[in-house]
This record gives sequence, structure tokens and C-alpha cells, in this order.
Amino acid sequence: MIPVTERIRQSLVSLHMARALETLDQVLSRLEKGEMTAIEAIDALLAEELTLREGRRVGVGLRTARLTPIKTLESFDFSFQPSLDRHRIMALAQLEFINRAEVLHFLGPPGTGKSHLATALGVAAVKAGRSVYRCTLAELIDALAQAEREGRLPEKIRFYARSSLLIVDEIGYLPITSGGANLFFQLVNARYEKGAMILTSNRGFAEWGEVFGDPVVATALLDRLLHHAVVVQIEGASYRLRGHADLMPEHTRSHATITPPPPQKRRGRPPKSGGANHLHG
Repeated sequence: MIPVTERIRQSLVSLHMARALETLDQVLSRLEKGEMTAIEAIDALLAEELTLREGRRVGVGLRTARLTPIKTLESFDFSFQPSLDRHRIMALAQLEFINRAEVLHFLGPPGTGKSHLATALGVAAVKAGRSVYRCTLAELIDALAQAEREGRLPEKIRFYARSSLLIVDEIGYLPITSGGANLFFQLVNARYEKGAMILTSNRGFAEWGEVFGDPVVATALLDRLLHHAVVVQIEGASYRLRGHADLMPEHTRSHATITPPPPQKRRGRPPKSGGANHLHG
């Protein structure tokens, strides 16, 4: 007759519970010494296995979402950016904006932490079991343009539209052609009121006509991106250049405010059912 412990080992192997198998001897030793009950021993084995699997799940999710290197809210230096309301950012980390399919905008000069915060919220979403994808605007438009040339544009738009949270970084850093702006509009329209987004930009909304090379498309984009929106404005110096500010030209040290436009009046389109229709300046 096979001993009970050996049957347990075989069961753990069959169930692919590698971590529980590794810790079995240690748990059994503590059980024999009376340091834990049988129920506590079972709980310990399952907890070890669950921790391992959860770590793997998060790791795969972060790589798939392109959220490496990992940034967290805990590692963000709020003291360097006093214009930020720490409590407001931590409230966003509860991820209710994803449930409401809202668009979260981080606006501010380069180096003020926009990408860090966007990535950190993406990491929190992956840990919470949400599907996330991150890319720069230039990468996104290049991919859509290639798909259009290859006759795969609808399929590519579905790819970008299916995640719970899409993070589009670095809006305004590189010029976009009117054709690229139109492709981005098609994606935004596909996600409108269906999936949350985080956008980061160093340019104010009033400058988006210049950024996208087409004022008409820019207006149509803002019509959707500001309908259910949360705007976080960051004012301050670059964190990356904090030790070299004296070497930078005077005009690059400007802390000029990036002012969002007032909430737009909607005509003929009711607010999202059950959601919050709000715009924070």
C-alpha cells in the first residue's frame, strides 16, 4: 500500500502544483511537531501554490501589456511634484474609471511623471486581473498604418479595442499626419464608451489641431475623449533633469500651465448610463 505522503506527492505532481510539492516536506515537519494543525497545513500548501501562480499570471500580463520596466505608485516621488494630489491619484488606483470606460488624461511638461503614473495604473490594473495594453501614439499609428496597407485594419482596430485599458503615451512629441490622425480617430471611436484609456501628453488640448495635422479630426477626437474624462494636470520641473536644471536653456525650464478646455456641451447624445460624466481640470 502506498503511504499517504507519497500519494499526496503524486497528486501534487498530477495537478502540476510544483510550489506545493516543494514545500510539502517543510509543512509536514511543522505538522508533526505540532506547530500547525492539519487545516493550517492544507492552507499553507495552497497559499504557496496560489502565490506562485499569481506571480506568473501577473508577470505574463505585464509583458503582454508592454508595461516593463515596471513602475508603481509607491515608487513615485509625489514630493517632487506638489501640484499632484496624492489622494486623487491613489483613488484612481481603485480602477473605477476602468469600470466606467472613462478616459484619463495626464497633461504636463516632459519629465513630470506622466508616463510613470500611466504605467503604474496599468500595473495595478494587471494585478487586479484586467487586460491592459500600452504603446506610444507613434507606435500605435505606425501599426494601424501598416495594417491598413495590408488590408487588416479592422482586425488591428479590434486588437487595440479589446483590452479593458489602453494606454497611449507621448501624444504631442512627434508630428502626426492627417492620415495617421484619422486612423487614431477610428480606434478612439471603436473604444468610445466601451473601454477605458489613459493618454499622456505634453501639449494642451488647444494644440491638438497642430499635433494631429488636422483641426477637424482633432475636434472629433476631443469630442469623444473629453466626454467621459478625468484630466490630471501636472505642473513642475522635469524629475529626470532635477540635478542639471542649471545646464538647461531658460525656455525649457518653463512651468507653464497646460489648460484644458471647458466641458463640451453634448447635442443629441445622452450621457453614459450609470456612469459619471465629469471633467476635472
